[in-house]
Amino acid sequence: MATPNRSPERLRHHYEVEKELAAKLRGSSREERTELFKTLYTELFERVPDHPRLTRRDTQEDSLRNIARQMRLLKPHLQTNSVLLEIAPGDCRLSYEAARQCEKVIGVDISDQRAPEDLAPNNFELIVYDGYHLDLPENSVDIAFSYQFLEHLHPEDVPLHFEMIHRLLKPGGVYVFDTPHRFSGPHDVSKHFGDTLEGFHFQEWTYREMRKLLRHHGFGKSRIHRKGQLIENSLLNAIHNGIESVVEWLPKSVRRRISSRLFPAVTLSAWKKSSRN
Repeated sequence: MATPNRSPERLRHHYEVEKELAAKLRGSSREERTELFKTLYTELFERVPDHPRLTRRDTQEDSLRNIARQMRLLKPHLQTNSVLLEIAPGDCRLSYEAARQCEKVIGVDISDQRAPEDLAPNNFELIVYDGYHLDLPENSVDIAFSYQFLEHLHPEDVPLHFEMIHRLLKPGGVYVFDTPHRFSGPHDVSKHFGDTLEGFHFQEWTYREMRKLLRHHGFGKSRIHRKGQLIENSLLNAIHNGIESVVEWLPKSVRRRISSRLFPAVTLSAWKKSSRN
């Protein structure tokens, strides 16, 4: 199986290298992961120079389209006095755009990936951390946001992440996130070679699995986003859950094909319980 501009041999090479490196990460301790995070992607890109992350040439139009797509998820929650926390902001261009509409934006990442020519707004702060220890006050942010991030967390680190987000959010604050849906996956390079996640996506969820996880970590109400729109109606959210339940029972090949349209991602807004709940 080939992909545009990549032969079957090069795709297989990418898969084998990423599987090898992902296995190191899967078998690592938390202490080892703080160091591995700094080196594994560098090694991947050195050994797979035709990796799409290196060869893709996004135009300015592509970049603006991606920012607009993510801003639609944030727009229902942003206020002029909001403090926004973006997890793994990458080039920080979304954070810069969001900073126009709120009081302060804090980006947290394991490295500074900003382009030197991009000037940060005065109300933006980037914190480079080890992926675990984030020295910010509890109850200090109104909105947390991550996009295509949760799937990269080691399974042992998932509870730590949600505990951190819950700690940092103010009561009634909201976590907005998008992560690939399990039914339409795998979504990493594994998809070309089977149905098992073996690359740098360590876990993919359904909406129901994710909502159960959120409740366990102290979140109350959660609402889906469809085509970028926040669906507030509780009945429509319940119907959405029912459709997902039915699709789960379909044969795997049919489920994956249908889900590529119905469930490309788990996209949710989840609120930390306030003192009134």
